[in-house]
Amino acid sequence: MQITKTPFGRMPGGEEVSLYTMTNSSGACCTLLDYGATWRSMCVPNRNGEMKDVVLGFDTLEEYQQQEWYIGATIGRVANRIGGAHYTLNGEEYFPFANDCGNCSHGGKIGFDKRLWKAAVEEDAVVFSLFSPDGEEEFPGNLSAMASYRLGEDNALSIRYFAVSDRDTLCSLTNHAYFNLAGQGSGTVLEQTLRIDADRFTCIDATILPTGRIASVEGTPLDFRAEKPIGRDIASREYLMDAALGYDHNFVLNHPQGGVELVARAFDPAGGIGMDVLTDQPGVQLFTPYDMCSLGGKGGTIYKDRAGFCLETQHFANAMQHPHFPSIVLKAGDLYTTETIYRFTIA
Repeated sequence: MQITKTPFGRMPGGEEVSLYTMTNSSGACCTLLDYGATWRSMCVPNRNGEMKDVVLGFDTLEEYQQQEWYIGATIGRVANRIGGAHYTLNGEEYFPFANDCGNCSHGGKIGFDKRLWKAAVEEDAVVFSLFSPDGEEEFPGNLSAMASYRLGEDNALSIRYFAVSDRDTLCSLTNHAYFNLAGQGSGTVLEQTLRIDADRFTCIDATILPTGRIASVEGTPLDFRAEKPIGRDIASREYLMDAALGYDHNFVLNHPQGGVELVARAFDPAGGIGMDVLTDQPGVQLFTPYDMCSLGGKGGTIYKDRAGFCLETQHFANAMQHPHFPSIVLKAGDLYTTETIYRFTIA
């Protein structure tokens, strides 16, 4: 495993931002930024031996700072939405910043995606660490977080998250990578196929906020138990897919919590690149962005509607409003830890 470090710009305060490149013995490589602990690229071969970068991203730090799509970033303290930008913990009320239709999304005004993390290079991994002080973005407790990226010889990228706080707080971390298995900038992902091992999903309201109801995917456009093209049912108006402009839904995974297990598989029939998703998380959010407004991407490419898809492994959105959802409360002194693996294959 070879790991290199190169400059990628400077923060407004002058701090240097760095790009880390991990390359395995077969030539597959991924790049990471300490800005946002961001997954910037993933280059793997297709069935013809051509290297394809299957992760969307940008060429400059300024583009990452200006975009509003959280592309490739680590999300925290709380991934996804907190309803009404309000929650109660241990009898105290908190009001994080409302940045999404009256809800707090992806950590608030300045989430972990906009922070400069510290980086340490290990033999086969890059480990990012971040300190979030008590009260930051209306979350209690001094929280220390880590995100470890490890590239295997099997073209699998393992992302492990750790966190500990000195007060009870909320914690639910994920990565917000956008994938296009034909290669970033190659067009839409509508013909790429997807399977998700989930019999149920969390129903949403018009602001994409889970209502608390959990429903069966049977007979709905959200049934991905058998592999199907992402675009087959994407134009449906059922289950508020019109409000979400496609898919922006959390799937309740079938596997029991605790073990890192295969929960989803995506595949590009044209080029033969597949992606297995393994996790110990209870849910995965499928997001298929529609209104990207011809966003400029790496190498002069243009990201138009449906240019990528996200599979964000996480606890369920709006968990603080629904006690029957898996808890996102991290007790003081307890260790938060979770792992997700994105494994790339050829068929």
